[in-house]
Amino acid sequence: MTVSRLAAAGAAAAIAFLPATGVAQEPIDAAMIAAIRAEGLDRSQAADLFYTLTDVLGPRLSASPAYEESARWAADRFDEWGLENVSLEPFEFGRGWTLESLTVEMTAPRYMSLTGYAEAWSPPTAGPLAGAPVYVGDSSAAEIRAMGERLRGAIVLTARPQTEFLAEDRPQPGLDDGPVRTGNPPFPSPSSRTPRPEILELLRALGAGAALAPGPTEHGTVRVQGNRAAAPDAVPTVVLAAEQYNMLVRLREAGEPLELRLEVGARFDDADLESHNVLAEIPGVDPAIGDEVVLVGAHLDSWHTATGATDNADGAAAVMEAMRILSAVDARPRRTIRAALWGGEEQGLVGSRAWVADNLGTEAARDRFALYMNDDPGTGPVYGFYMEENAAAKAIFDAWLEPLADLGVRRNIIEGIGSTDHVPFVAAGVPAFNTIKEFEHYDVRTRHTNADLADTVSLDGLRQSAVVLAVFAWHAATRDERIPRRP
Repeated sequence: MTVSRLAAAGAAAAIAFLPATGVAQEPIDAAMIAAIRAEGLDRSQAADLFYTLTDVLGPRLSASPAYEESARWAADRFDEWGLENVSLEPFEFGRGWTLESLTVEMTAPRYMSLTGYAEAWSPPTAGPLAGAPVYVGDSSAAEIRAMGERLRGAIVLTARPQTEFLAEDRPQPGLDDGPVRTGNPPFPSPSSRTPRPEILELLRALGAGAALAPGPTEHGTVRVQGNRAAAPDAVPTVVLAAEQYNMLVRLREAGEPLELRLEVGARFDDADLESHNVLAEIPGVDPAIGDEVVLVGAHLDSWHTATGATDNADGAAAVMEAMRILSAVDARPRRTIRAALWGGEEQGLVGSRAWVADNLGTEAARDRFALYMNDDPGTGPVYGFYMEENAAAKAIFDAWLEPLADLGVRRNIIEGIGSTDHVPFVAAGVPAFNTIKEFEHYDVRTRHTNADLADTVSLDGLRQSAVVLAVFAWHAATRDERIPRRP
């Protein structure tokens, strides 16, 4: 029997299954798993998708022209693979921002190119700035105010030397059976006598040219985000590698003839205040449950200093590849399998929150929603899922992991995780779970930094992730019952 005929038969009648040991009589579709593995491991297109997202399209800051280009590209791929109901669904976001050029260098007492990045939504400088920087890290608000004309048009060192750094990644979940601590580790903030928001407001009022600050990571890694609510007349802000920033403060305090040159060329994109999520699906074929939805998603947006490889081009590519695999094996699921690529995740889950508000606002809509699986923090292969304290769902997911053990899956954990796109679904009361990925070097090196480039990602792990997502989506879309809700 061909894969196509087997898939259709599996949707229309009871699937021939191997009972999993984890859950009594939980259907495991061995033939479909074999087909998915063959397509996803032997004929994978995951690397091409991933390198296009990172190397070609590059950073995908929310609502920027680069993000919108990436969203259109993803929609075109879904169309090319024969998926249905492909759409760019709008949501309100606000203005975008594009960095067009940046110069940051020391010109005295010697020349040195500095490693720095403008914060997203920073206004541009009023042309090139040059001169001796002014240090205010140890100054009170009154002392800063008294500097007056010294600060007009000046490059300002706003913080003390950075001495505290994020030195360890978060603990890796799933390595043993003990309790798991999840969530983003706190990053040390720049230190100054006057709080940074107050410094920036004083510098804006006094007409400073630009504000420099150190990042909280070491060894030339620069972690940079930004504030989309920054005022158009805010002081332009640049984050430097901590070691270089510290050198500048030492030179300034030693009385050396320190001179800097800096220019930020940035553009606000405010012609359209909407951004877009990307949706596509394989419709369900079962007349009774075909309109129930199994959703697989990841966020497409990234920060802007590198190419958003681990956060989150690998997740987006895995979701796209999972849908390509299912289309290639001619899957005919009982329930609809839908893919979602979200925008605005980095600014507070804006795209996924908007989708949940628009689509899961009624009890009837929530009843038709079967499951959401999200692929975000971390990188590399899928080790399992965070199960959001849903023991009944965990037993089912445990059974689905068993036939994939040779691909490096470990275990599902009962704990949940926050700060990513499954959270609005959990809040809406529908089953929603996030993948467990690798965290080595993720927090201290790649997440939201200039080091988040394609070479940090394991292509074997990417291929495995797509296979796992496809297998789980298929089983969720073909089992008799929906995934249990959390009590």
